[in-house]
Amino acid sequence: MNGASRSGCFRETGRSTRVSKPSVLVNLVQALVAIVLGNVVYFLLLPSLPQAARHRPFQLDLGMVIDFWFCLVAYGLIRTARRWR
Repeated sequence: MNGASRSGCFRETGRSTRVSKPSVLVNLVQALVAIVLGNVVYFLLLPSLPQAARHRPFQLDLGMVIDFWFCLVAYGLIRTARRWR
């Protein structure tokens, strides 16, 4: 087998590495916080955005891309801040 084995670990040059549960939980919390912060910033700026940049429900549009960008920036800031600690 190349790649992932049946036990859920990945093989790199003959040795297996496992992901610890606390690190997965930390990544999950960081992603969740980034999504919430990104959406808060987007909705706070929503009244000042042009009509084309406002998200319409159930459509892939510029508003969704801008909202995703805010979440991505928040995630990057969170990861950078954790690295500086």
